[in-house]
Amino acid sequence: MSKLAQLRAARNTKAQEAQALNAKYPADQRMPSAEASKLDTLLAEIEAIDGEIAREQRIAQLAGEQLATENPQAALDQARDRATRNPQQHSENAHALRAFMRAGVAGLNDAQRAGLNARQTAEIRAAMSTTTNTEGGFTVAPEFYTNLEVAQRAYGAMLGIGQVIRTATGATMNFPAADPTSEEGEIVGQNAPASTGETTFANLQLDVYRYSSKKIALPWELVQDEFVNLESYIQDLLAMRLGRIRGRHTTVGSGVGQPRGIVTASGVGKVGANGQTVTITYDDLIDLEHSVDPAYRALPSVGYMMHDTTLARVRKIKDSNGRPIFVPGYENGNPGGAPDRLLNRPIIVNQDMPVMAANAKSILFGAFEKYKHRQVMDLTIFRFTDSAFALNGQVGFCAFQRAGGNLIDVGGAVKAYQNSAT
Repeated sequence: MSKLAQLRAARNTKAQEAQALNAKYPADQRMPSAEASKLDTLLAEIEAIDGEIAREQRIAQLAGEQLATENPQAALDQARDRATRNPQQHSENAHALRAFMRAGVAGLNDAQRAGLNARQTAEIRAAMSTTTNTEGGFTVAPEFYTNLEVAQRAYGAMLGIGQVIRTATGATMNFPAADPTSEEGEIVGQNAPASTGETTFANLQLDVYRYSSKKIALPWELVQDEFVNLESYIQDLLAMRLGRIRGRHTTVGSGVGQPRGIVTASGVGKVGANGQTVTITYDDLIDLEHSVDPAYRALPSVGYMMHDTTLARVRKIKDSNGRPIFVPGYENGNPGGAPDRLLNRPIIVNQDMPVMAANAKSILFGAFEKYKHRQVMDLTIFRFTDSAFALNGQVGFCAFQRAGGNLIDVGGAVKAYQNSAT
């Protein structure tokens, strides 16, 4: 068993013990001091294990990122091992993608060339006519794109929540919106005219932006080795790069030249009192929840979102009976384990969220399904063989993806806790 698996198993055991102890006493009953002390110890141990798990995951991530550039042979061995242990069935489109990655347009057979759509053909011709030795414009197979989207969620927490809208073009989408919550009818007398009560409509836009993975340089050995699952290897790199920037933009994007992030779009539901530049209280969380209309609070996607360092502070908050408001979850259970919860609401840890600081919107609460992701239905990969790569024994790849996002809501479905200014 790996160290990471051992840590997760230990956390499961501690979390189950903490949940059992917490459930022994009703919420309105103060826990005996001995039991409360035991629960505090368990929570501290879980927090320490979480820190070790985060470090191990970060070490593994950094090691994977450095392999291709610092140790090409190790990257080659790892990719070959992954392909051997996880063989995949490929569609004809996926076979065409593999052929293109290995040998460019010249590597495609007649059937694969015939299968290119008009847009791909035009892109390839345009690329081949430039002064840079580029073979590109290959729109990837649907299964590759789907797997890439799933993998991106590991690098961008926002990509796993909200609604995804797919369109065939990148034209601006307009969403007429209105907030009629304060409007009501009236009683009128016989033969009396009704008053005018017009609703004011706003126009919310959902634009898309062209994202680039930046150029990816791969050694010839990795590209030429028939035993390497090249699509999977490229997919890992694309997911890391595209997932990180899209995750950051859909969280804190300004909306000017980039998607409007959920933090930027959310109104403030609660401001901390003076002195709470890096803290939050139990009462603040209650006020934050109730700043969101009950109609939104009943939706299935309602929960909290925060940075991991913010969650560490929240985990130490206790109610008036001295009981922690945070309930640790565990991975194994009936079925699939129990997630961490805050005031019986799910928690989304998003490392792109602002950390607690003066005036920071550090915690979000609300119906996250109101955030809309938009994707244009293609992911295009270009292949480079110019001297900048060839002299180093490399082949270059660069992917482009058109995507955007915005909180399509005017009724306050998501609200933020904002730390005090001083």
